[in-house]
Amino acid sequence: MQGYRSRLIALTAVWFAAFVASGWAPYDRGTWLMEVAPALIALPILWVSAKRFPLTTLALALIGFHGLVLMLGGAYTYARVPLGFAVQDWLDLARNPYDRFGHFIQGFVPAIVLRELLVRFGGLRRGLLLTVLVLACALAVSATYELIEFGAAMALGQGADEFLGTQGDPWDTQWDMLMCVIGAAIALLLLTKLHDRQLDAQAA
Repeated sequence: MQGYRSRLIALTAVWFAAFVASGWAPYDRGTWLMEVAPALIALPILWVSAKRFPLTTLALALIGFHGLVLMLGGAYTYARVPLGFAVQDWLDLARNPYDRFGHFIQGFVPAIVLRELLVRFGGLRRGLLLTVLVLACALAVSATYELIEFGAAMALGQGADEFLGTQGDPWDTQWDMLMCVIGAAIALLLLTKLHDRQLDAQAA
């Protein structure tokens, strides 16, 4: 528990520094707040659940990385992240791909976190059914986020353009959900064995 608490303190410190840097002079304050909100919600949950439900090192590290992705996207808006423009020029793409990357991570990270919750809290056996459920849950997370974006667009009108970040693509919502599922599948493919070892060590 002490080791987990130390890792959680480190995550909090890194997030706090990134949060301050991200919010110092964001491109659009309202968009910034909506983009970083998931991290602001996740952090107190991690602390409240730390004693009864400490996460594996892998899951916690992925959550930490995801928070940084959100804060960078919030600072510039996803369509204007400088790193995305660099990749756009390098690969000769038609649009800034940081938004696609963000949705890929939206599947990659929750896949491991959801897998951990389903195994440890839900009591599911590891195997094909677990994999299918994790992919379905990741898609549900993505669809829920798209509905939140839809709600923001309906409520804010033109003010939601920066939050939506469609960059003129009429199929942006579908691409976002596809990238999420791809991210979840790759996470399960690459990290399942490592995750299983950490789950076993934690249960021992």
